[in-house]
Amino acid sequence: MTFGCALVLVMPGPTNTLLATAGLRWGIRRSARLTAAEFAGYLVSISCWGYLLSHAATSLAWLPALLRIASSLYLAYLSVRMWQTASSFPSSAQGEIGPRVLFTATLLNPKAILFAGTIFPAAAFHSLAAYLEAMTIFTLLLIPIGLAWIAFGAEIGSGRRIRINPVQVQRCASIVLAAFSLSLVWAVLH
Repeated sequence: MTFGCALVLVMPGPTNTLLATAGLRWGIRRSARLTAAEFAGYLVSISCWGYLLSHAATSLAWLPALLRIASSLYLAYLSVRMWQTASSFPSSAQGEIGPRVLFTATLLNPKAILFAGTIFPAAAFHSLAAYLEAMTIFTLLLIPIGLAWIAFGAEIGSGRRIRINPVQVQRCASIVLAAFSLSLVWAVLH
């Protein structure tokens, strides 16, 4: 479980893209609080999906497809919003990557279904002790990995080691979100 969680958490996706973009815009110290929103989003999503998948998956076969479509639409919206605000990048007055946006993106992140349906042990959704153990391991991995994504974005923004235009990075992040959104639609249709 530990290796599977770490591998999936480290992979680029909507939440990590938003964390890196926040680090790029506001630095590590100001963005670090977003890991709490990431944790809350995953906590709710994994818990709900785990319970649902373990207790009602056979009678609600259409539910994963519905979630993928909802996630795809939200990610497409975030992608367009990030692209449109990239040119005003230096302004920190804009709050488009706050805790609420990160919580919602994480809540709708399809990685939660993977965690709940495959990586977490099935016993985690039938026993409180197993659930708390799995969530503790997950949390101990999530916090440093989330902070690493924020630090990555902050390092790009500092210009010390990596010379990349922040506007281009935000636009690339927007493209990654759009591609992830399209991949969700593709998965539902095929």
